[in-house]
Order: sequence, then structure tokens, then C-alpha cells
Amino acid sequence: MRKFLKTYLPFTRAGIHGATAYRANFIAWFIGDIMYCFVMYYVWRAVFASSGSSTFNGFSMTDMVVFLFVTNLTGYLTESDGSFAVGEEVRDGNIAMRLIKPVSFDMTFLFNELGQKSLTFTLIFVPMLAGVEIYKYFTYGRVMFSIGTFALYMLSVAMSYMFSFYMNVCFGFMAFFLKNLWGFNILKSSILRFLSGSVIPLAFMPDTLRSVMEWLPFSSLSYTPVMIYMGKYSGQEAALRLMLQFVWVIGFYIISKIILSAALKHVTVQGG
Repeated sequence: MRKFLKTYLPFTRAGIHGATAYRANFIAWFIGDIMYCFVMYYVWRAVFASSGSSTFNGFSMTDMVVFLFVTNLTGYLTESDGSFAVGEEVRDGNIAMRLIKPVSFDMTFLFNELGQKSLTFTLIFVPMLAGVEIYKYFTYGRVMFSIGTFALYMLSVAMSYMFSFYMNVCFGFMAFFLKNLWGFNILKSSILRFLSGSVIPLAFMPDTLRSVMEWLPFSSLSYTPVMIYMGKYSGQEAALRLMLQFVWVIGFYIISKIILSAALKHVTVQGG
């Protein structure tokens, strides 16, 4: 373990340095996401006003506000740039230098991202989650925070990130065959936002479609941890969802190894 950490912790430090090197971009990205949350808030407020009911598919307007902000916060921790990073290195030829290093190909990307996530967790996630809890306190008139629920939420977030990472790495390996993934990455991100329940909660889908989407791996990206945080799942259902997340993580880890083995037989270095 000591040798493992000694090998890969420098990549974590590199991720931290990379995140702090472009502070203006980091701040602009954060402000843009906050503006998106407020735009969606007014959209959903109009939906609830037109429904003529204080609840809609089991969600109150307060629930929807919490859902919007917690979904956004969860995305900060679970979204992975693995597909973009692999695709860019294949496109510019830097993949050659990474492949000749005596380190695990995917671990270098993973620990680099963990460095970035540590900053995001400290500077954005913690303050904004505190803001959500303050909002809930003034709305309900009592402290709603539960350490047990939060622990399950963080466990779910951790598995969501690992699933997201290996899924994106699998997608990124397509660059060995397609050479450029820029357009495909945009298409993938748009589809995933819908399938993961980030744009519209899966509870708002027709029953049959919702049942299918909840069993697909994409609900693990944000919907599952957010529903756990909001207490929408019973203890038994939360345990089932966590087990399902674990299965998908293992599945995509195995798939990533198989795809990498096949992709390395088709390496064509551009610009190298």
C-alpha cells in the first residue's frame, strides 16, 4: 500500500495544481452552474403553479429546490473527465508517453481527478451543502440533517464517481479507434444528464419507463445518491440501490480492462 500511494499520490498533487492554475475558469464554471440551478428553480416553480397542487409526483416545491441544488453538488463530485482526457491524449499524441510509464494506465487518470475533487469538495461542496441544510432548517423549522443518511449518501457518491470514472474511461478508449471524441463527448453528456435523472427526476417518468431507467446504470450517477440524501428511499431500498451501484462499478471496471486490452492493439499516435 505504501508503494502504491508513493507511486500515485504525485498524480493527485498534479490534479490539485492543475485545478488551481486556472482559477478564473473554475469560478466561471461554478457561477454558470449556480445560474442554471436558479433558472431551473423558476421553471419548476411555474410547473408547480400550473399543477394547482402543493405536491407533484411525491415532490413538494421545497423538495424540488433541494433536489436541484443537491443534484448539482453531487455532479461536482461524481462527474469524470476520463473520456475527454483519454481522447485528448490520443489526439495530440501524449498517450505514447503515458503508455511507456511503469504505472497503471487508469490509475494515473483516477488519482489526478481525485486531486481536483478534493478541492471541489472543500471549496464548493461543503459550503453549498451547508447552505442547503440552512434552507431546510428555515423551511421546516427544525434541523433535518442526519449523520447516518449523510454517510449513506457519501458512500453512494463514492460508488457513483467510480462508476462514472470507469464508464468514461471505457468511452474514452473509443478514441483509439475514432481518433477524436469531442463531438461524441458532448452527445454523451447530454444523454447522460437525461438518463441519470439530473434534468427531470425519474419519479416524474411514466411508471414503466421509470422502472427500466432505475435499473439501468445511469441512475447511479446522481439520482440514487440524491434520493438517499433526501430520504426518499427506505432503508431496504437504499441498500438495494447501493448494491446495484456496486455491481455496476465492478462490471464497468472489468469492461474497461477488456476494452483497453483490445484498444492497445490499435494504437496510432497522432502528432507523436
